[in-house]
Amino acid sequence: MAVAWLLVCHGLITALVVVSFLCGQWPIFQNTPVQRIHHFLTFGAYDYFLRCVGYVLGEKGTNAILSVEYFCCDRPNPILQIIYLSILGATYYFIASSSFKYIPGYYLSEVHRYLSLLGIAIGVVLFLLTSYTDPGTVKAENVSQYIAAFPYDNMIYTERECSTCKILKPARSKHCSICDRCVARFDHHCGWMNNCIGEKNTRYFMAFLLWHFFLCLYGTVALGLILAGRLKELKVVYILTVYYGIENSFRSLTPHVVQWLLGAYNTQILLMVFLSIVSLLVGGFFGYHANLCRTNTTTNETFKWQDYISWQRKLREAKASAAALKASINGMSSESKPPESKCKAFFRRSPLEEAETVVKNNMYDKGIIHNIWEIITPLSTRRSFSQTKSKLKSKAG
Repeated sequence: MAVAWLLVCHGLITALVVVSFLCGQWPIFQNTPVQRIHHFLTFGAYDYFLRCVGYVLGEKGTNAILSVEYFCCDRPNPILQIIYLSILGATYYFIASSSFKYIPGYYLSEVHRYLSLLGIAIGVVLFLLTSYTDPGTVKAENVSQYIAAFPYDNMIYTERECSTCKILKPARSKHCSICDRCVARFDHHCGWMNNCIGEKNTRYFMAFLLWHFFLCLYGTVALGLILAGRLKELKVVYILTVYYGIENSFRSLTPHVVQWLLGAYNTQILLMVFLSIVSLLVGGFFGYHANLCRTNTTTNETFKWQDYISWQRKLREAKASAAALKASINGMSSESKPPESKCKAFFRRSPLEEAETVVKNNMYDKGIIHNIWEIITPLSTRRSFSQTKSKLKSKAG
């Protein structure tokens, strides 16, 4: 029984650490232990580590750690790609070595041995496509085409030059400081892919997330069916009820069945917990990006819109406040106007409340079907994009 409780505690702690690390910044976890654990894992622990290194090894040791940090976090490197492939390979190895001997079983046929391998292979192909496909690098040769494809909205995007590339920045583009290039329809730089997610490879990135969500879900269900098949094949319920006299009800049998599974198949249960947690995280991440694709917005633009709306709101509140102050001064200086009653003054709305609400006006949102089609077939891959180039050349000539 102690081993069973140890495994349960191990699974809960693992789930807490994984969720805190990956989701601790979500608004739902604000001012909760999950947010504090996330802060410790992503900042606090590293800060304490740097202090210890500085105390033991001095400035040279600290500089060595900072140089490693610069390579890992601020320059393109394959570290997270290797970690992804290691996790994928190790998970498949543990599943194959611990569970393939029960296939075929009561609920699963032998075809699932090969389906699982096919699923892993497709996942790796999508990973390679996302990692090594050009995300849509903006160069002097194609900048005019991208400017024509993505016009400026004069709100979050205005015509200006990239200070690094020394070319005009098309709307929706951003200069990635890690890759050191401008990327069209920039979403974010993904360390797991060692690549930017942009106009050309967003489709592969979305396919990668969706496929891995279903792959983890498939692994969780398949392991569950293996354990259910072992219960049937070994007649565990029959033995518990007939030989041990346990009442044949869900409430009475569940603790004994769970204890037996934890003792005999703890590896499969730990793998199920791991895969279910990863499927939830990947599914949530896919849902977030699917909503962005639905509205033709990028992660980068989400932050830009937040800054723009906040700035516009403060500007309009400042104008309303100035108007209120001016009206108050005029009211005090006016002798002909009778004083307003206290009752009316109490119920009169403040000019700040009457200030116009700032709303997001995304000119790139052209309807869900058009938006999704733009992800599936990027503008730069269409014939009209190359035709724009020939038209620009003829105009220049």
